[in-house]
Amino acid sequence: MSGERHDAARAGRTTGREKPAPKHAGQERPYPFAPCDALAMHPLYEHVRKNEPVCPVRMPYGDPSLLVTRYEDVKSVFADPRFRRSVPEGLDQPRVTPDLVPLGLMDMDPPGHTRIRRLIAASFTAQRAERLRPATERLADTLLDAMIAAGPPADLVRDFAVPLPIGVICDLLGVPYEDRHRFHHWITEVNRLVGGDGGQARTDSMSELLAYMAELVQRRRVEPTDDLIGELVTARDEGDRLSEDELVFLCMVLLIAGYETTANEIADFAYVLFTHPDQLALLKERPSLLPNAVEELLRFTPLTVSAAYPRYATADVELGGGTVPAGSPVLTSTNAANRDPDAFAEPDRLDLTRPAPRHLAFGHGPHHCAGAPLARMELQVALGRLSARLPGIRLACAPKTVEWKTELLFRGPERLPVIW
Repeated sequence: MSGERHDAARAGRTTGREKPAPKHAGQERPYPFAPCDALAMHPLYEHVRKNEPVCPVRMPYGDPSLLVTRYEDVKSVFADPRFRRSVPEGLDQPRVTPDLVPLGLMDMDPPGHTRIRRLIAASFTAQRAERLRPATERLADTLLDAMIAAGPPADLVRDFAVPLPIGVICDLLGVPYEDRHRFHHWITEVNRLVGGDGGQARTDSMSELLAYMAELVQRRRVEPTDDLIGELVTARDEGDRLSEDELVFLCMVLLIAGYETTANEIADFAYVLFTHPDQLALLKERPSLLPNAVEELLRFTPLTVSAAYPRYATADVELGGGTVPAGSPVLTSTNAANRDPDAFAEPDRLDLTRPAPRHLAFGHGPHHCAGAPLARMELQVALGRLSARLPGIRLACAPKTVEWKTELLFRGPERLPVIW
């Protein structure tokens, strides 16, 4: 789960309030720099990291912003309490979509953020993730058994990368697995950047997903359970620590964040290993490298199509050799920060033996991804079982012919045909 993502759609608007002028030299660049090419990093990231570490940019919608790309600067913005996620009144958040999709916990600052995050913290510890490992391995083997029985070629996205994390999060939350095709469709639309309908499909899908979660919450009140939704209902009804809207929305956010990013990462990591056969061979020869390999793949592989979720300076802040004026939005590119040569030797080289990198794939500071231990476990299981059960697995097509998802917030192959 790579973050606390999503809320209900709301319209962004400007009010004419004067915007603070960023005190950083440089040309205001259109952003994102260009449509993504598979998992490649646009060369402009390297340029601005070297020459414009706090770069003025304009996204397709909303106010101009500053883009931060250096590792230490990104980490500083994540941890510095002077940068807050809540949008100052009258400002129009920079974004890649015409409407604003609020992000639940990611939209909140302490103390509200702390109050709600504390309710889910115990469910996403490393210890709880480890208790889920045997069941996750059994599910992975069941999916691989079906792939092997059907015979090659298989679509690794459809047959493995998507159903594995869906099964895990359904079990953890208490969401019926048989409903997976319904909510997978809704979540795909929620993560869409923009469509010909102006985002109506996303708005409709968000409403249907919220209604679905509200129904599950009501069902828990009639038939209490010991899954996470049941625990949160108890917290709401007995402790009154959540409003009803917060409860339903938090359950939805956990479902979205609990599998969508991990599903893309499983497919992305497989593609990266298929296109780095020396590293794939190394992992097969040395299975003990698996935990370290996952950390290096998290560092190396860009998941998002662009920086998003700006933070606003609440005071003038010195950053990257200049001043971020109070009220300015700052976008942080973890993809670029994870390729910073000042933080990582030969950052553009995949090296599964690299000492566990201190990457920022899960963020840093108060908004560090609560589900990171669960995601790590799932990624380790996915790659480990694939390598052990299908040692000859490889792409069934030329890498350049792999079809990639478009107009979505996260990168990933649409299909990943494999043989073994």
